[in-house]
Amino acid sequence: MITRRGLNRTLLHRQSLLERTDLPVTAMVERLVGMQAQEPFSAYYGLWSRLRDFTPDDLGDLLTDRTVVRAPLHRATIHLVTAADHARVEPVVRDLLRRRFTSSPFKSILPGLDLDEFTAVAHALLVEQPRTRADLARALVERWPDRDAESLGTAVSYLLPVVQVPPRGVWGRSGRAMWAAADHWLGTLGSEADAEGFLRRYLAAFGPATVKDMTLWSGLTRLKDVVRGMDLAVVRDEDGRELFDLPDAPLVDPDTPAPVRFLPEFDNLLLGHDDRTRVISDEDYRRGIVIGGKPTLLVDGFVHGIWSVGDGLDVRIFRPVTDAQRSDVMEEGARLLKFAEASGDVRITPA
Repeated sequence: MITRRGLNRTLLHRQSLLERTDLPVTAMVERLVGMQAQEPFSAYYGLWSRLRDFTPDDLGDLLTDRTVVRAPLHRATIHLVTAADHARVEPVVRDLLRRRFTSSPFKSILPGLDLDEFTAVAHALLVEQPRTRADLARALVERWPDRDAESLGTAVSYLLPVVQVPPRGVWGRSGRAMWAAADHWLGTLGSEADAEGFLRRYLAAFGPATVKDMTLWSGLTRLKDVVRGMDLAVVRDEDGRELFDLPDAPLVDPDTPAPVRFLPEFDNLLLGHDDRTRVISDEDYRRGIVIGGKPTLLVDGFVHGIWSVGDGLDVRIFRPVTDAQRSDVMEEGARLLKFAEASGDVRITPA
């Protein structure tokens, strides 16, 4: 049996949040099996909290030279992955993306639509040049004038492997969400869907975990039989739930100290499990802290508040902290302001 606090410390360790590491950016992104990147700059803060001496250019340069990309993958949301990992992950979630579109409000364009022809036309448009969804809508409705233009433009990012291209997502720059064909932008496209390998990597970064946890994190369904066919260790949590793990994966002492960490909105840590109580209470989750996309503050390994950078750093704490913990928040907050190249002070107020 593993306690909630044991799960917390083990997760923090596997996420490199107990102690920053010297891994290269690409190695960290791959260790996490991609990083949630719906917000263009969230991954920068996530990497800063995990890596020593990380600077925004360390990631921005990799986006510019196509070593890493932002693409719709897990749960059909934008994730930051290395180019090598895109070839491994995209085939696993390809059918998921298509299913998400067929159950979306935009599915009305599908009856009678030749999908092979549609994806071929869309692919040619994105090879010609990167385009926004609005650009795609205008071009595609000329070919299919009896279909809804917005739905046609939206369909491309679900039915065709695509990536979002710079300057969007590059620190200090801005840009519209422009799409390119993944195979053209990266020079290759993966073909082998290794679901077992995908889940093993998930457990290395998020385990121990239930099948429901794996389902929520990935968006994939019918994983129970896949998991049962894998050679995995099994532990149970305090509620008696069955959690799976890699046989040789370490479990961390629940009394291990956990430092203050500032995490971005939708960080991997908060979206990796169906049961999030290993990092945030049910009460705080129901407040919409995670769903609402608010950057979060970890104290003693658990969410204690939210934060924002503007004229200084505003930290709103809704869980009690000791004087020593408050001092740690101030110190880590000062480091965060320096990283964000922001002026002003760290201000802590009750939520």
